[in-house]
Amino acid sequence: MARPMQDVRVHNIQDRRSTKYAKKPWIVRITVEGREKGKAFRTRAEADRYRMLLLRAVEDGERFDVLLGEPMSWQPSLRDKPMHEWARDWVAGEWPEWQPRTRASNLEGLSRFVPLVVRSDDVAPVVLRRYLQTTLAPGTEDLRDSQLEAWLERHCLPLVDLDRIVLGRVDDRLGLKLDGSFLAPSTARRFRVIARACVRGAVDAGALPTDPWPTRSRNRAQRKVSRSRSAVNIRMLPGPDAMARASAARETHPPGSATYRVMTAVAYYAGLRPSEVVMLRLRALDLEGPWGTIEVAEADVSYDEPGMPKTGTRLVPIPPVLVEILRGWIAKNEFTDPSQLLFRTRTGRRPTPSNWSRAWRRALEAVGERPMRVYDCRHAAATTWLQAGVPLGETARRLGHSVETLVSTYVGALDGDIQIANARIEAILAPAEPTD
Repeated sequence: MARPMQDVRVHNIQDRRSTKYAKKPWIVRITVEGREKGKAFRTRAEADRYRMLLLRAVEDGERFDVLLGEPMSWQPSLRDKPMHEWARDWVAGEWPEWQPRTRASNLEGLSRFVPLVVRSDDVAPVVLRRYLQTTLAPGTEDLRDSQLEAWLERHCLPLVDLDRIVLGRVDDRLGLKLDGSFLAPSTARRFRVIARACVRGAVDAGALPTDPWPTRSRNRAQRKVSRSRSAVNIRMLPGPDAMARASAARETHPPGSATYRVMTAVAYYAGLRPSEVVMLRLRALDLEGPWGTIEVAEADVSYDEPGMPKTGTRLVPIPPVLVEILRGWIAKNEFTDPSQLLFRTRTGRRPTPSNWSRAWRRALEAVGERPMRVYDCRHAAATTWLQAGVPLGETARRLGHSVETLVSTYVGALDGDIQIANARIEAILAPAEPTD
């Protein structure tokens, strides 16, 4: 049976000589089955020749590699591909499926992983991690440095050389900082998960017969089993009265304390993540009734770079106390533009997490409460709602969680449910009283 024809389109050459730092300004782009790939050249003649070869391959009916954007006949054996080249190909294939925050996190993990998959005793240049964090993403051909690319070509191992011994050493080193000290377990685990996914992609592509990653790295199922160990200790969180007193404690303390007070109130009363609070705009608020709503549609995915929230958009009801706080804040600052960000410094910049954290710590000290993170305001909101009897599904929806994550994280807030459940079961099982 004949294979279906591929959708292959070779585009016109792009001229980027106006870009100041473009070392290879001539770009040839090709789209294969809806996925676009580009290759940069120093001269127009090189780009013309490459484009002509692509067009000839299309006319001859050759099959194209969807990830690489070139005829399969041009490609060397996938098993011989160096690790850095495979990482780029794999990222290009996964890129459309990743959210902005996921992209940044995965590039960070891969930029630590790739320099470790090298021949023994090869020490990577100090700048290599930062360089890879930028140039592993698709469409960054113009940013590549010839000297660093040459180092990667010489030192990175090909896929065929990956085995349990090599990856066992890599697995160990992914848990270390450059100075040899240990990373936080959650951070090291995040790096190992994306590194193993990249290797697993090579297995799925047929470059490796089996997954060579050491079995001691915990898989996802094992992480779910141990997730309950990280449940929030609600006994360490202040109750609603203490939160209200702490929020108001710095109200008149200049400068910027009023901003941090309102930001903290949003984090607590609406259960927003700090990254969602700093990107809150006037158009996201509905403050018409006693109860209002916040449409959580943006989050800070990098420093002052808006993107999608971690778990997608959601509509969060907010209580009258927060409605009044936000009405006063809007009136005080005379906000009129619907797209205007609510929380900016006097210079128009994003409030820094460190200043917000310090302001919140001073407020807690002022009312005699123990220190807590700004993010713990979200935890306090979740436990308050659960203890008030808000259903699990509704609490999870407001937080942007799954019910599974909600229960495993805030299991301590559900301790009183045993007595409630017992009383309800006893009531329904009790025999009906006899009638006269």
